[in-house]
Amino acid sequence: MAALFAGRLLVANREEEELETERELSRALDNKVLLLYFGSGQCPRCRRFAPLLRDFFLRLTDEFYVERASQLGLVYVSRDETEQQQRAFLRTMPRRWLALPFGDDFKRELELRFSVSEVPAVVVLKPSGEVIVGDAVEEIRRRGPSCFQGWREAAELIDRNFRLAEDFDERSRRSFTDPLRRLKYKLDKKKEAKGQAEEEEEEGEAS
Repeated sequence: MAALFAGRLLVANREEEELETERELSRALDNKVLLLYFGSGQCPRCRRFAPLLRDFFLRLTDEFYVERASQLGLVYVSRDETEQQQRAFLRTMPRRWLALPFGDDFKRELELRFSVSEVPAVVVLKPSGEVIVGDAVEEIRRRGPSCFQGWREAAELIDRNFRLAEDFDERSRRSFTDPLRRLKYKLDKKKEAKGQAEEEEEEGEAS
């Protein structure tokens, strides 16, 4: 899926980071079902739909809801009138969303390629770039996160039976050492108790 944006720039939501290298794009998009969300923070229909899409995405990718994030990515293709409007909208959306930079001409090419004439529209793509659903807005409204399983099967994703290093946050990395720290603590306590017992025994013999 990174091939769709080869040579292009994507912006990480609410960050100054710009994903432009092949490695960054591959890590963010490859082996995932990709949603292209065409919308605007000012469009009344989009304002009604955006909270549903936000909840849909979070319930599939946020650790509060799931133990492991689903293989799902989203790129926001904006019809906002100003860059400030685009930023304001994205600040209310999940951090894992990516966005086409405001004013990028590639937006028009994507609209033509996927026959997007009205917003909101959500195009669902396989990792290969093939279309799974031309516009999933109504499906997301009706079925919510349950529709992802059908998309996942259609996309024939390679199941991840382990989590990559970048999937772990600081807390998860620390958790690897927790059992070792607990074991060391128990051993130290045993040594301390044994030493104290020996001291008491020596004092008893001396008296």
